[in-house]
Amino acid sequence: MNTFSEGQYDAVVIGAGHAGCEAAIALARTGLKTVMLTLNPDSIGFMPCNPSIGGTAKGHLVREIDALGGEMGLIADLSALQYRMLNEGKGAAVQSLRAQTDKNKYHTEMKRLLEHTDNLRIVQGEAADILTEGDHVRGVLTSYGGMFACRAVIVATGVYLNARTITGEVITESGPNGFARATMLTDALLHLGYRVRRFKTGTPARLDGRTVDRSALTVQPGEEVYPFSFLNDGVPPADCQEVCYLTYTNADTHRIILDNLSRAPLYNGAISSTGPRYCPSIETKVVRFADKERHQLFLEPEGADTTEIYVQGMSTSLPHDLQKAMYRTVKGLEHCEIVRYAYAIEYDCIDTLDVLPTLESKKVKGLYTAGQINGTSGYEEAAAQGLMAGLNASLALRGMPPLVLRRDQAYIGVLIDDLVTKGTDEPYRMMTSRAEYRLVLRQDNADERLTEIGYACGLVTEERYQRFLARRRLREATAAALEERAEQKKADALVQRHGQPPLSAGVTYADLVRRGIPLAELCETFGILQDVPADVLLSCETQVRYAGYLKRSRDEAERLKKMEESPLPPDLDYSAISGLRLEAREKLDRIRPLNLGQAERISGVSPADIAVLMVYLSMKK
Repeated sequence: MNTFSEGQYDAVVIGAGHAGCEAAIALARTGLKTVMLTLNPDSIGFMPCNPSIGGTAKGHLVREIDALGGEMGLIADLSALQYRMLNEGKGAAVQSLRAQTDKNKYHTEMKRLLEHTDNLRIVQGEAADILTEGDHVRGVLTSYGGMFACRAVIVATGVYLNARTITGEVITESGPNGFARATMLTDALLHLGYRVRRFKTGTPARLDGRTVDRSALTVQPGEEVYPFSFLNDGVPPADCQEVCYLTYTNADTHRIILDNLSRAPLYNGAISSTGPRYCPSIETKVVRFADKERHQLFLEPEGADTTEIYVQGMSTSLPHDLQKAMYRTVKGLEHCEIVRYAYAIEYDCIDTLDVLPTLESKKVKGLYTAGQINGTSGYEEAAAQGLMAGLNASLALRGMPPLVLRRDQAYIGVLIDDLVTKGTDEPYRMMTSRAEYRLVLRQDNADERLTEIGYACGLVTEERYQRFLARRRLREATAAALEERAEQKKADALVQRHGQPPLSAGVTYADLVRRGIPLAELCETFGILQDVPADVLLSCETQVRYAGYLKRSRDEAERLKKMEESPLPPDLDYSAISGLRLEAREKLDRIRPLNLGQAERISGVSPADIAVLMVYLSMKK
C-alpha cells in the first residue's frame, strides 16, 4: 500500500458516534485544527439502538454536557418528539429528563453542525494504525494509506471494532444497522499496551407502525417539562408532542422463549461475550425473572417521517422465525410486520484501568479513549466521555492544566472515576445510585456546577456564559423572594389543608416549603414567582427543603477534596510498604492511583490500607 501525507493537524478523532462528535466539537471550538475519521459520514451521530436521549441518570449527563458547552442537549431538543420526566413522584435528586427523538433528524442536525464547525475536517476512512514516537502520539495511518500527522488522538470507535451481529444462526461480520465494521485498530491498541476484551449489546426489532393495533394499548403522553439545554426556554405543549404506547409480554411470549433456548445464541454458546446487566435481552429477563408473569414494553416512534416503531424492552438475538412468532403474542402486535429484525452485536473494547482520569492512556501521551471503547453502554455516557477526552486533549495542547471533575462536582466525574478506578467487567451504565452526592448533582443545577468551568476552559461561549449569569441572578432573586413573609390567612388555610400544625405569626414561604408544601402549590396559592422557569423553582425549593442534607454532603465533599489533594508518587513501590495487605498491594500497583482519594475508592483497598499509606506519606514528608 502506498502512503501519502494528509497534512498536519493538532488532533485526530477516530469515530463519529456520540463520543466522537463531542470530542471533535470540543477540540475544534477551542481553536485546534481537527480531523474526524469515520467509516461512513451517514453514521455521524447515529442512534443504532433506542431513538431517545436521557433517562435515569442519563438525563443528568446530558444537562452536564450542555452546561460545559457540549452539543448533545441542543441537538436532542431540536429533534425531540416527546418529553417525559422519569421518577417525578420521587425526590429531585433522582428525577431524570428523557426525550423521544427523531433518529434521522438527530443525525442530520449533528452532521450539519459538524460540517459548519470551523477548524474541523471530516474524512471517510478507517484508522489502521496509531503512529507514535517514543511514548508520544505522532499521527494516524488510514486503511487507504493517508497519514494524518497530529499531537493528539481520541479513539471513539463505539461498537465497530471487530463487530459482528448475531440473530439466531445468522452471524454477520458488520457493525450496527448494517454499517461496515472496523477491523484494523484492535492490533494497534494491543501493541500500545491496552488490554482488549469482548462486550455485547443488543437491540429489539423495528415494526411497521401501520400493522400495530394502537386501540388495544395504553397511551403514554408527553409532558410539558423543561428542555435539556440551558440555552432553550421551554418545550412544546404536551398535546403537541408525539405519544408512545405501553403493552406487556405474557405467558405465550415466555413459552416461545423458554421452549427454544437451544436456538438462543445467548444460551447455546454462539455468544460468549459479556452483555449489559441493566439492559438485558428479553430471553435473559424471562429466564432470570421466572416468577414474573409479564414484562412491560414501550412502543416508541423512530421518527416523524417514518412508520417504524421501536419496541423498548424486547431486545433479542433469537432467530428470525422465533422473533416473528414472539412479537405477535403481545397485545396490540398480533398482526405486526417486522421491518428490521433484532440482533445482538459483539465488539472489542479496552480495560479502562489502563486509562488516566483525563481519559489519556497511562502509556502513550496524547492518546485518549472515549465511549464504548471504554466499556460503557449508552449514547449519553459516550458523549460525556467524548467531551472530556476532547477537552483534556485541547487543554494539554494549549499548555493548560487538565480537567478532572470530582465525584461531588458531576455525574461525569462519577462515570469516569468508576471506569478508571474500579474498572468494569460488563457494559457500564450510569445510574443515580452510583452517585453518593446525588442530592447535590441534580439536573436543575448542572449549569451552576459546571458552566464556569466550561467557560474557563474556553468551550462555553460568551453568549452562553452571559445567559448563565442572568439565570444565576434569577435563582438568587427567587431564593430571596422565598424568605419574604406569606399572607397569614392563606398560609393558615394551606397548612390546615395539608394537615400541618398551626403556624406562628410571620411565617415565610421558605418556612412553608420546609414543612413539605410543594413550591408549585405555593406559587399558585399566593400568586408568586409566576414567570420563573420550572427548573429554577425546583433548584430553589430543593435548596430550602434539604438544606441540612446538602450541608452534610458539602462537608463530606470537602473531606474528599482534601484526600484528592494528597498525591501519590507515580513510581511508588507498593510492594515495599509494610502493613499493606497483599490484595491492596496488587490493586494499587495495577491501577497506580494519582492520590489518596482515588486509592480509597479502589475495590480491595481497605480503610486500614489507606491509613498505612497516610503514615507512609507523612514519614516521607
